[in-house]
Amino acid sequence: MVAEFMVQPSSWIDQGITIQTVRGLRLFKFTEELQLRFEELIELYKEKRLEQEQEAELKGLQELDRIFTLLNARIIAEA
Repeated sequence: MVAEFMVQPSSWIDQGITIQTVRGLRLFKFTEELQLRFEELIELYKEKRLEQEQEAELKGLQELDRIFTLLNARIIAEA
């Protein structure tokens, strides 16, 4: 097993997560600021210019994005 470092997804709960109503369903989303940061980190990754701290941040955001995708899919399926 290879150890990976990431920023804990829970660190963005207070400032970075919003719940938006989409077609009558309340779904989990990144705030606009966090979404822009996520996209910026993805671009740096593509350009192979990520520093170690940025890579940890990107991994945490990717995990949070996966969690939101699963939660939102369940909310939609149960509607």
